[in-house]
Amino acid sequence: MDLDYHALAPEIVVAATILVVLGLDVALPRPRKYWTAFAGVVGLALAAVPLVTLAFGGGPDARSMLGGAYVVDDFALVLKAVFIVGGYLVLLMSVSYIESDRYYQGEYYLLLLTSILGSLIMASSRDLITVFVGLELVTGPLFLLAGWRKGDEKSNEASLKFFILGVLSTAILLYGMSFLYGLTGSVTFEGIRTAGADLLDSGAFRLAVLFTLVGFGFKITAVPFHFWAPDTYEGSPTPVTAYLSVGSKAAGFVGLLLLCYKAFPSVTEIWGPALWVLAALSMTLGNLTALRQDNIVRMLAYSSIAQGGFILVPFAAAAVTSDPGVIQEAASATIVYVIIYAFMNLGAFGVVIAAARRTGTAMIDGWAGMWRYAPRLATLGAVFFFSLAGIPPLAGWYAKFAMFLAILRPANAWATALAVIAAVNAVIALVYYARVAKTMWMDPLPEDASDTTLRTRPLSGSLALALGISALFVIVAGVLPFQLAGVFAEAAKVVTAGI
Repeated sequence: MDLDYHALAPEIVVAATILVVLGLDVALPRPRKYWTAFAGVVGLALAAVPLVTLAFGGGPDARSMLGGAYVVDDFALVLKAVFIVGGYLVLLMSVSYIESDRYYQGEYYLLLLTSILGSLIMASSRDLITVFVGLELVTGPLFLLAGWRKGDEKSNEASLKFFILGVLSTAILLYGMSFLYGLTGSVTFEGIRTAGADLLDSGAFRLAVLFTLVGFGFKITAVPFHFWAPDTYEGSPTPVTAYLSVGSKAAGFVGLLLLCYKAFPSVTEIWGPALWVLAALSMTLGNLTALRQDNIVRMLAYSSIAQGGFILVPFAAAAVTSDPGVIQEAASATIVYVIIYAFMNLGAFGVVIAAARRTGTAMIDGWAGMWRYAPRLATLGAVFFFSLAGIPPLAGWYAKFAMFLAILRPANAWATALAVIAAVNAVIALVYYARVAKTMWMDPLPEDASDTTLRTRPLSGSLALALGISALFVIVAGVLPFQLAGVFAEAAKVVTAGI
C-alpha cells in the first residue's frame, strides 16, 4: 500500500489521542476524569504540528495514496487546519460545560474527537467511498452527542430527530452514489468526471447527481432539508451545537466542493440551478425566521441555515460560466466564507455559553444590560454578531465581499438575480444580529437582576481562551483579509484544477 505516514500524521495523532482518551476514561476514577479533556486538547494541538511541517517543509505539492483515493494537497491542508483549530476551540468550550453537571466526560471527548477525525478524512477524500466513510464518521458520533443531556426531553428529541433524518439523508446519498458507480463504473472523482462527459444526456445520470446533492443538502442544513436543525440545535448541549453548526456543516461543504468541482464539472447545468434554488431559499427562509426568534440558540440555528445559503452562492456563479478564472474565484470565495464563518460562529456560541452561565437563560431579553456586569463579554458579543452581519472591519465583511465578487463576476442574469437576493438578505440579517448587540449594550437591566449575583459567575480559563482565539482571528482577518486570501486562492487552484 502506497502510504505516506508524514502526510497521514494529523489523522494518526488524532486517532492515537482517541485511544489515549479511551484508556484514561477506563482507568481513572470519576473525580479525575477531567484528564480526558486535557488529553484531547493536547492531542489536537499536537495534530497541528505535522500540518505545519507539510505546509512549509517542502516535498511534493500533492501526496497521493490508495490509488488516488486519498490526497493531501493545499486544499486538504487548509481545511484540515480549520477542522483541527475549530475542534480545539469546541474542546475548550466543552471543559467547564461538561464538568458543570454529571455528564460522562470520557465518552464525550472520545466521540467529539472521532467526529473531528472524520472531518480530516473528508478533506483528503477523492473518491465516493472515502467521502462517505469520512462523512459518516463526522455525523455518527453527533447522533449520540446531541442527546448527551440524558434527563432532558428536548435533548432526547434533538438526538432522535437528528438520527432519523440523518439516516434518511444517508440513504438518499448512498442511493445517488450507487447510481453514479453503476453508470460510470468508477468511484473516483476523476473516473466519474471522465465517464460523466459521455452521459450528459442520460436521465439516470442526472438523477444520480440530484440524489447526491439532496444527500448533502441535509448535511449542510439547506432549505428545504433544514427542518431538523432548529430543534436539534436547541436541545443539544451548547458546545455540541457549536460543533454541529461549524464542523459538521463545513465537512458537508467540503464534500460538496469536491463533488461539484472534481466529479461533476461537466454537468453544471444540473447542479448549478439546483444549488441556485437552495441558496436563495436558505438565505431567505433562514433570515426571515431568525427575525422572529427570542431564544438565542434557535436564532443562531436559523442564522446558520441562512449563512449556509450565502456559502452556496458562489457555486451558482461557477455554474454559469466556463471561465477558469471565475470558477477558481468562486471556489476561493466558498473556502473563504467557510473558514471565516467557522470562527465567527464558534465565537458567537462561546458567548452564548458564557452568557447563559452568567444570566441563567438563553433568551435574548435575558442579556439586557450585560455591559454593566460583563463589559468584556458584551464587547465580544458585539464583535462576533456584527462580524456575522458583515460589518467592517470584522472578518465577516470580507467573507461577504468575496461572495458578492464571485457572483457578480460572470455578468449573467441568473447570477445577478441571486446577488440581489443575497444583498437583501444581508440587510435582513443585520437586523437580528444588531438586536442582540442592542440588547446587551442599550437595554436596561431586568428588574429582578442583581449586578452582584451576575458578577459572581466568572468565565472559565478554557472558555476565555476559546473566545480570545476566535476574536483574534475575526479581528485580524477583517483588518488584513487580502494577506490571507492568497492561501485560500492556492487551495481553490487545487480543487478547480483541470476545469
